[in-house]
Amino acid sequence: MTVLSIIRDCLDALLHPSARYDALMRARHRAFMAPRLLGSLAAFAAFPVYLAMRGAPSAIEVAAFAWLIAPILLSWFLSRTGRYEGAHVLSSLALAGLIMAVAGTTGGIGSFAAVWLVVVPLEAALSASRRVTAFASLLALSCAGILILLSQLGWLPSADTSVAERGVLMACGVASATLYAAGLAFGAESLARTGVALLSREEERYRLLARNMSDVISRHQRNGAVQFISPAAEAMLGMPVAQLLGHGLFDRVHVADRPAYLTALSDAARGDVRSVEFRLRREPDGSERGQIDFLWVEMRCRPFGHDMGQNPHSDVTREAEVVAVMRDVTGHKLSEQALDQARSAAEAADAAKTRFLATMSHELRTPLNAIIGFSEMMTQEQTLMLGAAQRKEYAQLINDSGQHLLSLVNGILDMSKMESGHFEIASEPFAPRASLMHCCNLLALKARENGIDLVTDAPQDLPVMTGDPRAFKQIVLNLVANAIKFTERGGQVSVSAAVTGSQLTLRVSDTGVGIAPDDLKRIGAPFFQAGKTYQRRHEGTGLGLSIVKSLVALHLGELTVQSKLGEGTAVTVKLPLVYTPPQVKPVESKIATLTPVLRQETQEQTQDQPALVKKSA
Repeated sequence: MTVLSIIRDCLDALLHPSARYDALMRARHRAFMAPRLLGSLAAFAAFPVYLAMRGAPSAIEVAAFAWLIAPILLSWFLSRTGRYEGAHVLSSLALAGLIMAVAGTTGGIGSFAAVWLVVVPLEAALSASRRVTAFASLLALSCAGILILLSQLGWLPSADTSVAERGVLMACGVASATLYAAGLAFGAESLARTGVALLSREEERYRLLARNMSDVISRHQRNGAVQFISPAAEAMLGMPVAQLLGHGLFDRVHVADRPAYLTALSDAARGDVRSVEFRLRREPDGSERGQIDFLWVEMRCRPFGHDMGQNPHSDVTREAEVVAVMRDVTGHKLSEQALDQARSAAEAADAAKTRFLATMSHELRTPLNAIIGFSEMMTQEQTLMLGAAQRKEYAQLINDSGQHLLSLVNGILDMSKMESGHFEIASEPFAPRASLMHCCNLLALKARENGIDLVTDAPQDLPVMTGDPRAFKQIVLNLVANAIKFTERGGQVSVSAAVTGSQLTLRVSDTGVGIAPDDLKRIGAPFFQAGKTYQRRHEGTGLGLSIVKSLVALHLGELTVQSKLGEGTAVTVKLPLVYTPPQVKPVESKIATLTPVLRQETQEQTQDQPALVKKSA
């Protein structure tokens, strides 16, 4: 074993760098150089013994021994260039030349050396190249033909050996050729065994990689049929690999994504590298049977196979199979969606801030201008010669403007308190009918001034309810004032109250301008006003319905809005007759109550950008 290891190390040192990292090519280079170097060295070592026994050699013998340099030169050529096929071609030429030289002086085609022509294609077969083997076969046939032709023409010297000597030489030639052919056969068998071992090792390595990779590796036909898919698909999709072969994987692709899936495979089969994202149906667990669960995967596919190229002399591209790598990107897609939602929410918040600043600058400037203007006129009483009636009128206008300004600020403060969870609910028994009638009486004058018929329907037997009477009045005032504001002259506003089960149902309807379907989704969002600002004919900060919505949520009630553009609006509020605060700390209770409301408003703002304002408080 030590001697063989030394020989192998010496051969490895002679290998060309291109063969050192390819196990099969390394074995082929060793099989080419080892017999030639060892045979030549052994022949050179035996040459002195042959001379001692034979005496002076003939010219043929000298030529034969000189040929022993050729295998050494061929090994040097392969070691320097790494051209394995070229070395085999030169070896065939050298062997055929030696055979022709010996056979030409020992009887032509009848020479014992002519038998060796059979060895030339056999030796070339070790190159694993059809071109080299075909060349060596033609070379051997050509040499045999030349020997036959030269023998027939009598151009070759006649052999001066006896019949017995020719028989011995023929026997030696056949025996040596047979032994050399046997050596070639054993070499071919050794290379074949090495190739099988390497192939098995590589298959096991790739099988191990495919079995332990989290990504799914698959091989497809152009029509999407799966020919191979790695075991990772079972963990990804929750079903056996055998059910995904053929069109099993295609059947699990989301219907909307199948065109993109097939297009990517078709493009890859024509030689392009494609990447596509699509949804795959995952087999649910036993407890979730009946539910449809999809995951997002990214598939990168490229052509695969020996015919993946295109013939440069042909206009037709030969389609190949496709190898694909699929990766679960559901988490990435969810992150993208969350990022998009966060971006939309930020954009909606920025738009709401802009609308709020524009609205508040308009709403605050109007009463402030009145206050400043009339107060300046009163300071110039001597110059303007104002009478007592004018001073009283200006003072009343200043007071009205201040009250309007105070109501705006109070609305903003109330909304801020409710959003932060610091709005206190003072629960106590009160009569809802009396509060309802009081609010309607307060707004009756405004309704008459606008030419609107205000109708109130409140049964006398409405029971006493427990809740915040101030918040109840604020709900009624905001809803009725809103309805009056957006109802044209000659219209009607109806206010009704009734008991349904354990709830008080309050309904405020009008025959006003109504709300567009796109705006109806966002009614109740802070500072939202339906319709564009330049189209609005009514003032307001857009807090009325938002305050109502928050107060109803604080009372654990329900609010619904029904409206059609140009036909009117109906707002229904359902409040529990007995308000029971949640069993948590006061601040936590309000935050817990307001959080779903604010979350809903944020989602609505994210889904629908602010549209045209038609209605506000």
